[in-house]
Amino acid sequence: MKTLDYTLADVFTDAPFGGNQLAVVEGRNGLTREEMQNIAQELNLSETVFVFPPAKEANVRKLRIFTPQMELPMAGHPTIGAAYILASSGAVPTEEGRNEWMLEERIGDVPVTVHKERGRILKVEMKQPVPIFGEEFLDRKIAGELLSLAADDLHPDFPVQSVSSGVPFLFIPLRSLQAIQRIHFRLDVWERYFSGNPDTQHIFTFTTETENRDASVHGRMFAPTMGIAEDPATGAASGPLGAYLVEHQILHAHENGIHVIRSEQGYEMGRPSAIDITVIGHTGAISEVKIAGNSVIVGKGQLFL
Repeated sequence: MKTLDYTLADVFTDAPFGGNQLAVVEGRNGLTREEMQNIAQELNLSETVFVFPPAKEANVRKLRIFTPQMELPMAGHPTIGAAYILASSGAVPTEEGRNEWMLEERIGDVPVTVHKERGRILKVEMKQPVPIFGEEFLDRKIAGELLSLAADDLHPDFPVQSVSSGVPFLFIPLRSLQAIQRIHFRLDVWERYFSGNPDTQHIFTFTTETENRDASVHGRMFAPTMGIAEDPATGAASGPLGAYLVEHQILHAHENGIHVIRSEQGYEMGRPSAIDITVIGHTGAISEVKIAGNSVIVGKGQLFL
């Protein structure tokens, strides 16, 4: 019988029971893909990450990331959460200040910066691939029906468009916080019009009206293909979200073309989350995207296979 240790963390929050839940499992040689998928389905969190020794000596660890339904090429909150646990537990040594790591994921090597101050891990920052913009979804009436909203609830000045940093998300901009709070996701509409196209399977809807003054954007994410009815904090969507906001000039840059964005998510689920996004560049010329956040360890356990 195999025994696997795991840690439970809440990611993109500084308080327990907020943010996005994550199980970080200590992987072992011989653990099969089927076993990892079964564990992710058993735990039934939005994502479970398995940590292995790296293939490259210079890298810190190799990560394999699973939703209850599928393996992902990369994901934000498992990367941030796994790095936080490796650093805070001492599994990977850290020094005061910036600690530059490289993690291996299916998409390739992922740069991570662990920020430590006075012996405490303050935040973890992840560099994502520069987002790629896909086609616009032109039927705004159907996009509204997907969310049980009218076409007029969509923001008239911004497109419904797919953007990807490894996992595509279809971004649906809404006029108001009131509209985003009224969403009732219609699985029948999704199955008919969205499920067959990889660029439109995962839905991220947002508004620039926010709950908190320090936030720039308020979002919700729905991913039936992943087995996720709704996600409280979506790191893989956050870099593309920041790029979308910059590309369509929704937010203005700080000095030197640096956009600093805070995305709030999970409020409708009772799991408030805060994701910090940094985008360098401007319309048509985005050169770098990073996301960052804090985490909290909430438990430990063992799995018996």
